[in-house]
Amino acid sequence: MSRIGKMPIAIPDGVNISVAENNKVTVKGPKGELTREFPQELSIEQKDGEIVITRPDDQKRTKALHGLTRALLNNMVTGVKDGFEKKLEVAGVGYRAAKKGKTLTLTLGYSHPVELDDPEGVESTVEGQIITVKGIDKEKVGQYAAIIREKRAPEPYKGKGIKYVDEVIRRKVGKTGKK
Repeated sequence: MSRIGKMPIAIPDGVNISVAENNKVTVKGPKGELTREFPQELSIEQKDGEIVITRPDDQKRTKALHGLTRALLNNMVTGVKDGFEKKLEVAGVGYRAAKKGKTLTLTLGYSHPVELDDPEGVESTVEGQIITVKGIDKEKVGQYAAIIREKRAPEPYKGKGIKYVDEVIRRKVGKTGKK
């Protein structure tokens, strides 16, 4: 039995969940609404203020989907209640970030500024050298943060670039001169 899949998901106050045909689940909460269609092999039931996901057999595919479905549903519930956020740090001389409307402008040592528009459902803010990406969909927040990071990933010699705030960059020793 999947250790994650068999755990029930508690439904917090202010969150409504409806399961339609074809396992189409809609989660509504104070921050917004998320809808997702899950595999039909699994059964999603709502009982006693909890969501329980069960699987019909022990085939490899259904075992894999069991934990995945539970994790995705839990992320939907957490997202509409609290939301998700990722913080990135811009490090380097002359590297900076600015926000104007829905456009994030990054100056990263290229010959041109890099401009990114916030995707729907995701919002980014800039405070000094910290970029904060917020939203209710964990997938979209993580993807947009990864897109921002890849514009200038941190390098191991000086540590310049865009990194997650909690990320640790393994530093390398540079060249030494001959005497």
